[in-house]
Amino acid sequence: MAPKDLRIVGGHVALDLVNTVEPRLPGATNFREHLTSPTDLVDWALRLEILTDVEVELVRSAWAASPSAGEQALRASREVREATYDVLLNVLGTTSDAGPALEKLGLRWTAATARSELTLGGGSLALVVGTAPATLIPDRLAVSAVEFLRTADPKHVRACPLDEGGCGWLFLDRSRNSSRRWCAMEDCGAQAKARRLTARRRVARATP
Repeated sequence: MAPKDLRIVGGHVALDLVNTVEPRLPGATNFREHLTSPTDLVDWALRLEILTDVEVELVRSAWAASPSAGEQALRASREVREATYDVLLNVLGTTSDAGPALEKLGLRWTAATARSELTLGGGSLALVVGTAPATLIPDRLAVSAVEFLRTADPKHVRACPLDEGGCGWLFLDRSRNSSRRWCAMEDCGAQAKARRLTARRRVARATP
């Protein structure tokens, strides 16, 4: 699945980053990677409006000037992704030790803020993350992830239920009564519903 076709269901960039592999399962090593190349990373970042069209060209030019820069940005982005996921598992009570993940994410965040600048416009102060095009994507991902982890209410973070046939992707449940169960009803939810219907029909046929 190309990044342009990847479902965007997280409700926040940090969660959509976590959801670039599937199934999303704690400790899993056998999963489908959707960010397989620097090109995938750029396409995905543009789709989520992490980059503007102008910035895309700046990033591509920086990577073209240094053949290893694109791969380094991809590795850094994946590291931010996995560290974010590990911290979220701790926040959600699935794991108990988030120390190594916090250290990795902290180092990425520190480097990103060092490559950021404050600007003043219209009487308000703004932080512009990413002054170095080669590292612009992982820098913005690191800052976005830390901001999400600092401010998000864990009660609204859900995982698409693997034990019911879901994909394990994370999402923000903003439903009125906090009853959302699936990353997307038209995808995992519909497939689970179809499986339940098939099972009921099988039982009905087998029942005298």
